[in-house]
Amino acid sequence: MILEITRQTFSQLHSQRMLASIAISGTALSIFLIMVVVMIQDVKTASFSPESRRDRFLHANAGSITTNLDDLPVSDNLYESNGSISYQTAMEQFGKLKTPEAVTIYSTSVSSYVASLPGRPSTGIETRATDGNFWKVFDFTFISGKPFTQADFEAASPLAVLSESAARRIFGSADVAGQSFEVNHLPYRVSGVVKDVSTLADHAYAAMWLPMTTTSDFIDTWMNGWMGRCAVTILAKDASDFDKIRSEYEKRVEEMNKSMRSEGWKFITRNRPYTQAKDSILKSANIEPDEDADRRQRWIVYLILLIVPAMNMNGMTESRLRQRVEEIGVRRAFGCSRRQLFLQLLWENLVVTVAAGVIGWLLSVVFAYMCSSFIFSSPMYSASPTIDISVLLNVSTFLWALLFCFVLNLLSTGIPSFRASRTNVVNALKGHQQ
Repeated sequence: MILEITRQTFSQLHSQRMLASIAISGTALSIFLIMVVVMIQDVKTASFSPESRRDRFLHANAGSITTNLDDLPVSDNLYESNGSISYQTAMEQFGKLKTPEAVTIYSTSVSSYVASLPGRPSTGIETRATDGNFWKVFDFTFISGKPFTQADFEAASPLAVLSESAARRIFGSADVAGQSFEVNHLPYRVSGVVKDVSTLADHAYAAMWLPMTTTSDFIDTWMNGWMGRCAVTILAKDASDFDKIRSEYEKRVEEMNKSMRSEGWKFITRNRPYTQAKDSILKSANIEPDEDADRRQRWIVYLILLIVPAMNMNGMTESRLRQRVEEIGVRRAFGCSRRQLFLQLLWENLVVTVAAGVIGWLLSVVFAYMCSSFIFSSPMYSASPTIDISVLLNVSTFLWALLFCFVLNLLSTGIPSFRASRTNVVNALKGHQQ
């Protein structure tokens, strides 16, 4: 039955090419627009190298410190600071946690460092300062050499890991592990070379990575050494450990606040650390991200993008069904119930919607891949973002497309199909839709 209805649907589309082309192109455009919006959000949480374990990540990109102590009057609550924390604070709050698989501390943002070879022009390289655990949390692909270790970090060894493109810019080759060069006019040695990292991996991205102990990010602090230039990413053994990790972190902060009490300060956790999804909507260090509000906002956008084309398609569906009034009358005369007729008409239109939706989805994938340089661009980085096609062709985006097709079908064809199924048999046979 379903195959027969599907064949009839495509036969009718072939006989009504103008209406069919308008219906399919309109639906495809609607799904295309929605899927581009979905993909822009999806790449913020989808797992891909070197952030292929995002489902187990917790992030703390900032800290909040205040004079708001419980035993002081409100008038004495003079100051609150929100921003990156120092390495010492990060170690005290996160570095001693027992539950996670690994914890890494690294510079909050990339900085431009000058790299050069003797007698050659220097070049600016986007650089991130890290600890040795950075390579345990993020899964880079090394094509030459190896990462520097935690022991190298503690010893402040002048080592560097380069991206493939950075290595070629400096040395003219990617196989340069062990070779020496200068960073900000100081001697360094290449520990390893990794495949280029997309700017979409915003926690791991850089073109060069240095031990933080060899940079100013390690000692550049303020607020009695509590605030600085560091961020933290935690790799949990399992996502089910998130609450336990937060609880352990809260206890660490409480202990730290006790020692700070005599100086009149304390840290506010703001429910940190955040999951990848929550961290992706972080706008300010002093405001906890509201996932529910962000989700509602996105659904409103999706609904608008669905309702507008649905209203236009509703009229076209009504027009197509008016041309089939006599056929509907014959079906009813031969015993087809109103329920069967309604479901058949709904299925016919669902076939059209899904076919157009697949076209729209494929167009959105091609568009997002070809135009990633401006769709996914970030003002934080000078490099253009790159994206693996597999990230756009994942199961979740396809299921989203099917869901939107189904909803769009109900919105655009539900009422016309219901009205057609309620048509009086005698009037339908006469060609009147009453």
